[in-house]
Amino acid sequence: MKVCHFFSTSNPLAFRIKIAHQIKDIRSRLDKVSADGTRFGLATINVESRLVVQRREMTYPDVDASSVIGRESDRKEIIKLLMQPHPRGDGDGDKSLCVIPIVGIGGLGKTTLAKLVFNDKRVDQLFQLKMWVCVSNDFDIRQIIIKIINSASTSPFASASSVTSHQENINNIDIVQLVSLLRSKLSGQKFLLVLDDIWNDDRAKWTELKDLIKVGTAGSKMIVTTRSKSISSMMGTVPSYVLHGLSIENCLSLFVKSAFKEGEEEKFPNLVEIGKEIVKKCQGVPLAVKTLGSSLFSKFELTKWEFVRDSEIWNLEQKQDDILPALKLSFDEMPSYLRHCFAYFSLYPKDFFFRNYDIASLWVSLGLVQSRNGNGNLENIAREYIEELHSRSFLLDFVDNGYIFNFKVHDLVHDLALYVAKEECVLVQSHTRNIPEQARHFSIVENDSLARTLFLKSKRIRTILFPIDGVGLDSYSLLDTWISRYKYLRILDLSDSTMDTLPVSIAKLEHLCVLNLTSNYKIKRLPHSICKLQNLQVLILTGCMKFEKLPKGLRKLISLRELSITTKQSVLSQDELASFNHLQTLDFYYCDNLKILFNGSQRLNFLETLMVQSCGSLESLPLYSFPKLQTLYLGDCTMLNLSLNNENPIRILKMKHLYLEKFPGLLTLPRWIVGAANTLETLVIRKLTNLEMLPEYLTAMTHLKMLDIRHCPQLLTLPNDIQRLTALEDLRIHGCPELCRKCRPQFGEYWPMIAHIKRISIGEQNEFSDIEG
Repeated sequence: MKVCHFFSTSNPLAFRIKIAHQIKDIRSRLDKVSADGTRFGLATINVESRLVVQRREMTYPDVDASSVIGRESDRKEIIKLLMQPHPRGDGDGDKSLCVIPIVGIGGLGKTTLAKLVFNDKRVDQLFQLKMWVCVSNDFDIRQIIIKIINSASTSPFASASSVTSHQENINNIDIVQLVSLLRSKLSGQKFLLVLDDIWNDDRAKWTELKDLIKVGTAGSKMIVTTRSKSISSMMGTVPSYVLHGLSIENCLSLFVKSAFKEGEEEKFPNLVEIGKEIVKKCQGVPLAVKTLGSSLFSKFELTKWEFVRDSEIWNLEQKQDDILPALKLSFDEMPSYLRHCFAYFSLYPKDFFFRNYDIASLWVSLGLVQSRNGNGNLENIAREYIEELHSRSFLLDFVDNGYIFNFKVHDLVHDLALYVAKEECVLVQSHTRNIPEQARHFSIVENDSLARTLFLKSKRIRTILFPIDGVGLDSYSLLDTWISRYKYLRILDLSDSTMDTLPVSIAKLEHLCVLNLTSNYKIKRLPHSICKLQNLQVLILTGCMKFEKLPKGLRKLISLRELSITTKQSVLSQDELASFNHLQTLDFYYCDNLKILFNGSQRLNFLETLMVQSCGSLESLPLYSFPKLQTLYLGDCTMLNLSLNNENPIRILKMKHLYLEKFPGLLTLPRWIVGAANTLETLVIRKLTNLEMLPEYLTAMTHLKMLDIRHCPQLLTLPNDIQRLTALEDLRIHGCPELCRKCRPQFGEYWPMIAHIKRISIGEQNEFSDIEG
């Protein structure tokens, strides 16, 4: 075997020689280009390395209010905020300037809403001076000052020539004079300033501008519009006004207004019916509605309307001000690491319900996530990427459960991902006829789409996914074909497939990083050849209910960092598990026969996440065998002793996230949790049906941010000093009738103790998705 390996293309020495020749060839071609440049007298110019972004057109405050549909309630809410006194300072004790952010995805109508407010007669009565500034381009302090001065100087009575002359004059004066002129314009005035289309996330620049304009009288206010939640949080002195999409009824009205002349729609009821289906794909975004409606204006052929209805938006012709260019601005504004990751959302169908590890594992395994200092946890960095995408308004229905996020991607954002990915990523459906040669990643979302002819041209596939529950591979021969054809495969997701084993040839996939066999209900064993996959980082066997035994030699998987298993074994090979030097995530699911997880002498020194669910025979858990454990989920393990033998003194833990679910025997929480008093950020307790009290030590959790209590009907009280949880910003209590009554907003006896918490959800209904699964 060693001789065969030496003479194969896998020999590292042969690989280096091959790459060296390729590098030499590339350098030779670059030298030729340089020589040609000199010969033809081409000049070298320095180009700023920062990405040049195509911006939207400058906005203006004028609007025809009668043409705006569905924003009256939003206008009233913003005007109500303008009328209210400033509820609190802006962080430095100053109460003269209140900043109201309007935030939402591109094309949602933030600017239109700001225009409606700006031109409302009630606003004229509130402010002596109104100014509109479209920032849009780089946050240049000098240019913004000039725009504010120009806006303040412009009035209905000023002549065009005087305004032009004034602008020419201030463009030529220095910054000291500009600041002086700005202060003279604003001092003593109660003003409203609208800063439209903010992209700057540099707090220092914002603070500099804010300090310059805080010279108006008390009651002066600013409205800022932005697509970024983090920017709105940075700038706002009151909670952001998150703008939502229009209703279906309002979308249809706007669509009809864009597609027909007034009253013309009555002649074409069949087209209006198709229009109802078209607006559904717009997801309430007015610009998308207008884009598609305008594209059909004065076009009455049924086939053209059906084409728009049946096509993805990215396949339709777009003008500069249409929805896709508007959304692409947000894409262009992303840092490069996010742009590289974003396209892979196109591998999942619309309305897909993501858990953060679905996409994070994909990014990490494809090498798209890079540690900034060389030793960071890549999964945690991927989580930060997801949070940043949420901040940029790309994600919907975002639920933060501490360690796990649940979210969806807006349909229009999915269209943008398709547009960006082009033919590199392919979503295989029943109407897919082939996978192009340039494709690198494909996912299969329909069982009847697996014709062998699909794969004739593709040769360089890196990713194969089956993301939909119930859709999987049932062809052993097709899998064998994939293994022989796609030798550079990195991710092989065979979820919900129906094979009783894998081909021995799986060992040929030398570059494979992820092997996902979730819910393969027939598979019993893995071939021993799988132990040759030395680059394998993730092995998932969760829900493989007939799986009998892990293969011997698993310790050879030296790169493994995540292992999730369902097995009939009663004992695991302790030495093999302990030999995984890089294992960070370990998940046991429905291991009914498993009695001992570790005997206590072995240690997994790098393990950060441990999830044990529905292991009915498990009796003990040597928690202190995992010195770096940060996330622990324990659920429905009826024989498990959670007291850890009441060790004394209690050992220090580094845990950040703790989830306890379905332990009917617990009357109070185990004492060992005190060991995580200085680190615990998330505590979720669910279906502890006999839990009677929360321990007083809970108030010592100085870093606790989220407390989620579900379906604990015997729990009647909160700890007396719950106000000491100063970091707590998310409290959720559901399915606890008496405790919910005591915590009712405004009226409950506990309300004064919890009213300061940023997000509170009290009720009988479970509004949040479960963490399990």
